[in-house]
Amino acid sequence: MTRRRPPSSASADDLLATLKRLTAQARQGVELQRARVDLAEALQRDMLPSGLPARPGLRTAARYAPARDGLDIGGDWFDGFVMHDGSLGFSIGDVQGHDVEAAAYMGQIRFGLRAVAIASTDPGVVLSRANDLLVSVARDLFATCTFVRFDAVDWLIESARAGHVPAVWATDDGRSGAAQDEGGLPLGVQPGEEYPVTRRRLTRAGAFVLLTDGVIEGPTVPLDAGLDRVIRLVGQGAAAGADADELAAEVMTAAEFTAHKDDAAVLVLRHDAAAPPTSNGRVG
Repeated sequence: MTRRRPPSSASADDLLATLKRLTAQARQGVELQRARVDLAEALQRDMLPSGLPARPGLRTAARYAPARDGLDIGGDWFDGFVMHDGSLGFSIGDVQGHDVEAAAYMGQIRFGLRAVAIASTDPGVVLSRANDLLVSVARDLFATCTFVRFDAVDWLIESARAGHVPAVWATDDGRSGAAQDEGGLPLGVQPGEEYPVTRRRLTRAGAFVLLTDGVIEGPTVPLDAGLDRVIRLVGQGAAAGADADELAAEVMTAAEFTAHKDDAAVLVLRHDAAAPPTSNGRVG
């Protein structure tokens, strides 16, 4: 009877060559992913405004933090600009997805809102027209958004939201809460969507804070719990006299508390009280 020979094993040189090839492929994949993340971060940061408008009695500040794990880049943004009637327009939002396409789409929405605001200063109309524009482009992405108009004559904040998380308000006497205003669907979902507008006259000094869900929601922190935390932070800060920049920094600590995997953005409007009305019903 002949004895079978054991199967020959690969030589050490063959094993080393295979290991070297697999290592090179893995390194190439990591470098490609890193390049995509770097590109998305650059796109996102370059598309965010370098500054925000303000008015006497209104101070503004913002913060942005990329995704905590450093691998996924989303489409969060904030913006502020002077509208054609002299009022100020502010927007904050979050594009679905975490990649270069989401970051680029964010830029399109941000500038699209500015373009639409040339024809109308009504926040509901701005969101409705921007929504129809995005639907017409027929992309497989959508975005949540809040658009705010600050009227420096009547000292009003007018806001409308498209599927976005609530803003947070506070006054200098320590009161605070979530602006649970009626809203509409996210942008880019359904044509002809309408967005109700909520108007607030600023009779007391305080703050109006816009944020994205990355600030208040994380793997182990539900959205409601994160929102409650921000409400407390903003209320305490407003009562203590914190300025806009201090409030923005303090609110962003909530994102660290949630260990957020999404990116996060905060936009703070720190306002004085409205001036007493004059005899013609306008503020002085």
